[in-house]
Amino acid sequence: MANFTSNRYDVVVCGAGPAGLMAACTLGRLTSGTRRILLLDKKEPWKEPIFCAEAVSKDRLNALWPVDSSFVRGTLSGIYFTSPKRYRAEFYSKDCGLVLDRARFHHALSDGCVSAGVECRYDALIKKLEKTDEGWNISVSVGGEIETLFAEAVVDASGPSCKLTRGIECLKGIESGDTDLEPAIFAVADGIEHSKEHIELFFGSEFESGYGWIFPRDGKEVNIGFVLGKDVDHKVPLRQKLLDFIARDYPNAKVKAVYGGMIACGQSEKPMAKCGLFKAGDAASCVNPISRSGIVESLLCGRIVAESVREWLGDSGMNRSAIEAKVLDRWMAALGKKHLQVAHAKVGFNKISDKQFDRAAYKLSKLPREKQTLFRIFFNVLWAAPSLIWKMRSFLR
Repeated sequence: MANFTSNRYDVVVCGAGPAGLMAACTLGRLTSGTRRILLLDKKEPWKEPIFCAEAVSKDRLNALWPVDSSFVRGTLSGIYFTSPKRYRAEFYSKDCGLVLDRARFHHALSDGCVSAGVECRYDALIKKLEKTDEGWNISVSVGGEIETLFAEAVVDASGPSCKLTRGIECLKGIESGDTDLEPAIFAVADGIEHSKEHIELFFGSEFESGYGWIFPRDGKEVNIGFVLGKDVDHKVPLRQKLLDFIARDYPNAKVKAVYGGMIACGQSEKPMAKCGLFKAGDAASCVNPISRSGIVESLLCGRIVAESVREWLGDSGMNRSAIEAKVLDRWMAALGKKHLQVAHAKVGFNKISDKQFDRAAYKLSKLPREKQTLFRIFFNVLWAAPSLIWKMRSFLR
């Protein structure tokens, strides 16, 4: 093969985001070089732009991948919850989070893949998957040349659009589909006054069924943007809505670049594996439904999928369907059930009015910092909208 070391692999991982990188690296380590593993993407995973914010929980990340200063932009000590009238409540917890340099973080994950014996190609566009009796044929374009590879198993970590698996007969029932996508847009900008140790989140009808944000980057630049609900009727183009928000609230801002796209927005209950194909990360809709966070979630999902694939490869064939069915169970036990609970709360949360947000944030803003706990913030928002307590009682139990 001109572009690959072989035309036959045990596993091909499609997509080099956090889920794909983690799945490939974990699988390489678990199999200690005894399996041929190929990781494919159309571009190097450290190339900008990366369509995501960069804030993560320090403890949750460190439990999955050792934190190294080389890929950390800065530390976070809290979150500002800002209401429509710009009343601000603060959750403070020193050094609770990290602002990642996503490009360098992905580079570290990729280096881990190489060290684990994974073959990585970041110039390969996956054109088509085709099921065979023995596994999967994967059509790949490299430099305009089409090559066909074989894999016994495939990991789809290609993101939320699910283009790779659409129309494949044996995979009916595991597609996530466009119903799990929401529109998001953000700008990289400077000249915006902000705390480099805080995330700021904006709530209210301006960001219908979603929220706005400011994520610090390097003390000067910020990531400023918003996500809206999937069913929101956009009367103003998202780019213009973002620029209007910045110009109104931050007139001294200098916008350097604007990026946008559809992001995964929820937790799917559909199977995550079938016919030797395993879904991971956004491709499986393993996303916190309210925060829409997905970095640590994708790492955890990638690890679970890799452990499942290793078990699947080692089976004689009699129990492979059972192993595939357990992937969702493993994810649900780890984090998916919590996501489903959050999804129930999301329905009620989206019904809170601007007045209720303002009332809760104003009351909280008058409290000393040490009393503005996450529980108290959550409780006060609900207390400002008492009818929601009853609507969300199953979530609160």
